[in-house]
Amino acid sequence: MVNSDIITVGIGDCAIARSPMKIKTSGLGSCLGITLYDRQKKIGGLLHTMLPNIKDAKLKDNPAKFTDAGIEYLVDEMIRKGGSIDKLEAKVVGGAGMFENSRLNIGERNIKSARETMKKLGVSIIAEDVGKNYGRTVIFDTLTGDLLIKTILKGDKLI
Repeated sequence: MVNSDIITVGIGDCAIARSPMKIKTSGLGSCLGITLYDRQKKIGGLLHTMLPNIKDAKLKDNPAKFTDAGIEYLVDEMIRKGGSIDKLEAKVVGGAGMFENSRLNIGERNIKSARETMKKLGVSIIAEDVGKNYGRTVIFDTLTGDLLIKTILKGDKLI
């Protein structure tokens, strides 16, 4: 059954919606789910990134795969659709260390990239649920700006 009130975002993808739509993404392990929200205009975006930065990538055709380029792309699209850069607030979820002894530290590097990119763009991160060692699913409500975080073993929480 398809819920027409929920837009689903896949890995390396993003979506923008106006209230009262919800946007959902699953499978946030080392990946990040990043929301941007303009509370006045009730417009929100959700980005599901995989890798920290685009500069080292061989294939650069999809900015949403990369935390830095994906955030920049989503900010630009939010503004294009009526949002205001000085009203945007961000929430960041994911960046887990899913594999012990992984030298790549993709999750940590994604979190660092998100924080640096938001700071550079002047967008405040108002809430985070990052790190740890478990996956997450998120549902973003464009009516309220609330972000529901669902996990298998740790329960649900709202940020």
